[in-house]
Amino acid sequence: MFTVGIITSSDKGSKGEREDLSGKVIYDMVTVKGYKVVRQVIVPDEEEDLIKEMIYMADELKIDLILTTGGTGFSKRDVTPEASMKVFTKVANGIAEAVRYNSLSITSRAMLSRAVSGIRNDTLIVNMPGSPKAVKESLDYALDSIHHGLEILTGKTSECAR
Repeated sequence: MFTVGIITSSDKGSKGEREDLSGKVIYDMVTVKGYKVVRQVIVPDEEEDLIKEMIYMADELKIDLILTTGGTGFSKRDVTPEASMKVFTKVANGIAEAVRYNSLSITSRAMLSRAVSGIRNDTLIVNMPGSPKAVKESLDYALDSIHHGLEILTGKTSECAR
């Protein structure tokens, strides 16, 4: 069983002014697949807060997979990709690119996503969109491949061949 941390980047959500529907979608989807959610938090759209939380989850809690939601758009307050890039020890561009590619088949606005994906030591970090609908579509598309990536990252398998 892989462990998961969920980080929602939302100024309003962190103040209790907005319900975190996207974080709930992530929680529901990963637990149905057998993952164990170890920590789920809402942080304001502040780069330092996001960095601290990702490092805590990866380095202290040793979480296998961190899924972020929100903060990947064009707003001046959207800083999740920048925070993530400062945390990565390796990039894993293919995941974010594939999610964006799949999303483009649903809406041309997917080209506006700045989401990134990468690895911090033994933890995979993937930025997800901010809307519940887009999160569901993205995880429906990518979760099986993410799972295989986690198997490789954690040494449970070493081959990508089918």
